[in-house]
This record gives sequence, C-alpha cells and structure tokens, in this order.
Amino acid sequence: MSNPVAKPWSLFSRTCIAAAVALTVSLSPAVQAAVPKDMLVIAKAADPQNLDPAVTIDNNDWTVTYPAYQRLIQYKTAGGKGSTDIEGDLASGWTVSADQLTWTFTLKPGQKFDDGSAVNADAVKWSFERLMQIGQGPSEAFPKDMVVEAVDPMTVRFTLKTPFAPFLYTLANDGAGIVNPAIAKQHPEDGGKAWLAGNTAGSGPYKLERWQKGQQLVLVPNGYYSGPRPAFNRVLVKIIGESATRRLQLTRGDVDIAESLPIDQLTALKQEKKVAVDEYPSLRVTYLYLNNSKAPLNQVDLRRAISWAVDYQGMVSGILAGGGKQMRGPIPEGLWGYDPAAMQYGHDVDKAKAALAQVKDKPQSLDFLYSVNDPNWEAIALSVQASLSQIGIQVKLEKLANATMRDRVGQGNYDIAIGNWSPDFADPYMFMNYWFESDKKGLPGNRSFYSNPQVDALLKKAVSVADQAQRTVDYRAAEKIVINEAAYVYLFQKNYQVAMNNEVTGFAYNPMLEQVFNVAQMSKK
Repeated sequence: MSNPVAKPWSLFSRTCIAAAVALTVSLSPAVQAAVPKDMLVIAKAADPQNLDPAVTIDNNDWTVTYPAYQRLIQYKTAGGKGSTDIEGDLASGWTVSADQLTWTFTLKPGQKFDDGSAVNADAVKWSFERLMQIGQGPSEAFPKDMVVEAVDPMTVRFTLKTPFAPFLYTLANDGAGIVNPAIAKQHPEDGGKAWLAGNTAGSGPYKLERWQKGQQLVLVPNGYYSGPRPAFNRVLVKIIGESATRRLQLTRGDVDIAESLPIDQLTALKQEKKVAVDEYPSLRVTYLYLNNSKAPLNQVDLRRAISWAVDYQGMVSGILAGGGKQMRGPIPEGLWGYDPAAMQYGHDVDKAKAALAQVKDKPQSLDFLYSVNDPNWEAIALSVQASLSQIGIQVKLEKLANATMRDRVGQGNYDIAIGNWSPDFADPYMFMNYWFESDKKGLPGNRSFYSNPQVDALLKKAVSVADQAQRTVDYRAAEKIVINEAAYVYLFQKNYQVAMNNEVTGFAYNPMLEQVFNVAQMSKK
C-alpha cells in the first residue's frame, strides 16, 4: 500500500503542542527532534481498515480500538508482563451455572463512556446484540444462539443453548468492546455503523480525536475514564509506509515506537544501541492460504506438492535471521493442545514431485497475493516462487494494497495468499475453529475455504465440553486430518520484536494482543 510519508516534527514548545501535532515540517539533519514527555508517537506501516469493534478483525486496527473501548474481561498484567490469565475490566465479578450455560456478570459502578453517559447493563446488552446482528468476523467468536439480558442496571446475563468452553476468554477480545448506544440514536440511518468505522465511542482510557487518512490518528484521554489519568496527553499513530523511514524517524527521536520493521533493520538497530529492541516469544504465525474451493487447488495432491516444495528452514534462518521456528500444523507451540508429534512438512523436492505426479489437472501457473502490510511478505513470496519453480510450477506474484488483498481473499478470488494470525484468547479454538469450520469461510478465519464434515464435527465437539484433556484429544484428531489434507502451508512462528525509544517505560507485551500497546499504563522517564 502506498502511504504518504509524514515529515519529521519540528521542535516546539509545550504550549504549542495542540497546533503542532497537525503539522509535518521538515527538519534539518543537524537538528534532533524529541517527542514531548506527555506524548507518545507510534509509527505504523498502514492505516487501520475499520475502527468498529463489531467489524474489525485486524490487529493493525486494534492499536486504536483496544485503548478506546473496555470489555467485561481483560488480560492480566503481572510483574510488568502480559499474561493469558484474565480478570474483570468492566465486570467486578461473575458466576456460571453448573451446566455452563448461564453466565452472570456484575458491573463495576462509576464506569462512563467518553460523552459522560453511564456504562450499564443495557449498553452491554445492546453492544452484544449489535455485534451478532452485524454478523461479521468478530461475531464468530461467540455462540450464535446466545441470549443477553439486562437483569438490572448493573447486572447482565448471558444464556447459551450449548456449552461453549472458551466463552469467558472471548469476552476479552476486541469484538467484545462495549459501545455507547447513543451512537445509534445519533445515526438512525444505519445505527452508527458508518460513523464507528472511523470514530470511537467507548469507555476506555483514550478516544480518537481525529484521523487524517494516510497521515496520522490522534488519540486523547477520555476525561470520563474511571481509572487513573494516563501519562500521555496525546497518542499519535503516524502512518509511514516505508520501513526505512520508520526506522530513521525512531533513531532521530521523531517517533517513540516503530512497528513492523524487517529483521535486517532490527538487527542494525540492536547494533547501534540508540533505541531498545526487545524480543518476545510469540503465538503469532505466518502461513499461506491455499484456495481449497476452486481449481486447481481443490486437488489435495497439488496442495501437498506445494507443502513439500516450500523451503521452511530457509525462511526461518534467512528471512527471520533465526528469530522464529517452523510450525508443526495449525496449533502453535506454546499453546495448550500443541502436538509435538504432529506430521510436519519439510523442503523435499522429491516428495513434492511425487505428489505433483498424482495431480490430474496440473496448473501452468498459480497467482500469489501479498501486500506491504508485513515487510517479510515479499521475501516469502519470492522464496515460494523459487521453490515451486523447482517442481515446474510458475508463480505469478501480485503485490497489492492490503485492503485490496483482503477483499480478494474474502471473495475467494485467488490461488495462494499470505497472512499472519495471532490469537485473541488462549485457546486452540482461535486456530482450529476459525481456520477450518466450514461456516467461517473467508475473512472470518477459514481463508482457504476448507470444508470437511468430519473436521466440523470434531471442532464443534471440542467446544462443547469444559474438560481440557478431552478437548485436546478432539483438536489433535482434527489437526491430523487437516495437516494430511494440506489445507494451508504452515510456515513459521515469528518472535515479536519491537523497537522503542529508551525513554518509554511500562510497555507490557501480551501474546494475545499483537500490535496492541497498553498506552494507559505507559509513560516516559
């Protein structure tokens, strides 16, 4: 995606902050810019796609939506580290019935939206009913038949028709953000959907002040937030398409955090020692979507041939510089349910050619879609192109704007495409059910348009019981089938690395929330 590059900040006095944030002025190389202590600037490669919690399923958008909205549940931060354990956010407590069907939550008093109106049970009920009525990707995390009731102003009850094991954890993800119902009254034509795509209406510590497409988003504190006032009076998300420019502006002091830098630039930053570059074990994976729904990739032997042709270790050692590991099926290492004995494809040209020999409709070429959303994607695309040429398959690379690529994938208009995925909650459901359930085809998660009734049955069984041991058995049985059928190409888990101004403190990385910064708890020395 082509994004205008915002020019560096000039030096300005604290009294001129409000005017200066809207300006982008050139800075001579001899002058060092410094972001004020009460401001945080995050540099990202691309604009968000949509800021509506009921619509967005993109971590890139969540940089804005997580600090703008509260949820009933949130992930704990302990000892400066994010965890997969949960605690109440808007909820002060909850109970669950013995049959796991009725969940009752008590709300904390004094919570307010950014217009000063109260967060109550009616708002929670409205937000979830709206989520399910819109029915886009975020709604897939919740049972379609759940009923939400406002028992009284401070009590909300969820009733499920069948047990749903990950339910409590789903309440911590972005789609569970509680939206101010006043928006629907202000925008009766569509219930506020168009407005919420580019604005926020939550009770979180920050609210979106303005969004200049291709340039920046400006977040300011929510004056009605019930928690401690954040240290930063402004959080700027600057859109800087070129990774080299993001790196330069970080080292010059024009930005505080640079997202999505390629490995070689992160390595150089480590050597320069001007900024902090931290690395965290991650559940974030990179994988290839193989379009199972149409010729020629509806042929399992062709998908197997591609899976055997890919040079996994070459990618890990070369593109990632060792900062990751090859996947062993869809459930990543570090998440319960991971099977260390699962069959793993590897770079084996002979096996690839043998599988290809079984293919009746051999393709002359396959298209491969990628975007600039991840700086490693082009290198991966070139690697796959070279590997498949070894078995006689030509790959035509299509470099697209990220929004265009997502549209093509959502429509199933592709052969091969690339994606990253990180879980919203600590459950194999995030990988197995999203990627393989036949009713989640397209952008909701099943981006290979895979369908297998046996797998559907195993996946539905795995979420109907609370016992983790039994769920593990079911997930591993389903995983064995989908690996054999090569529904996707499982590339690698990549360690998360972020480059940050040494003055910034308080960042707590959470493996559930890639590209989400706990800006309300962060500050500068």
